[in-house]
Amino acid sequence: MYQLENVSRTYRQGKRVVRALRDVTLEIPDGELVAIQGPTGGGKSTLLQMLGGLDRPTQGAVRLDGDDLATMSDDKLTRVRAERIGFVFQNFNLIPTLTAQENVETALVPTGVAKGERAARAQAALESVGLGDRGSHLPGELSGGQQQRVAIARALIKEPTVLLADEPTGNLDEHMRDEIVELLEGLWRDQGLTVVMVTHDSWVAKRAKRRLRIADGRVTEVD
Repeated sequence: MYQLENVSRTYRQGKRVVRALRDVTLEIPDGELVAIQGPTGGGKSTLLQMLGGLDRPTQGAVRLDGDDLATMSDDKLTRVRAERIGFVFQNFNLIPTLTAQENVETALVPTGVAKGERAARAQAALESVGLGDRGSHLPGELSGGQQQRVAIARALIKEPTVLLADEPTGNLDEHMRDEIVELLEGLWRDQGLTVVMVTHDSWVAKRAKRRLRIADGRVTEVD
């Protein structure tokens, strides 16, 4: 479970002080599928970075299963990201010179998993997203939807409890968008993941079981 208590994040942009998050208090229970919407610059990505331990709040607590990501050491935070949180990004972030299999394996390198086990788990992760026969292909040989599936497999290989997705369908056409959303829904349902998605797409957001809106750094529930 995520528990955010009075979380604020401010930073300087030249002489200007930007308040990206303002006193956010929020709970996300285990196994929930959540969509976050809001205007550009409203704080969506900042909130996701807090949940993923990619940034720390200026004040407040960000707890994942009781552990405060805001105050833990850098080494422990790195371990939490490597083992418990999977990330999916709009731009896929695949290494173009590595095959799909090798891209998926990269997520396990920091954890010290042996090479043979990495390969087996990467194959299983690719099969779970319908790409078991594409492991030897380079990203440039795959469609946009297939590349995003590889990116999702890379997140899943860690066997995380949380999957954070930042505009996971933003670079896809409508058909591929629908396929990726259905895949994420299936993983949420079948694996019991906590899934948090940032999206501009209202159709995607309406598929979530819970919707949040963030504007001017403040979070509200959407009925």
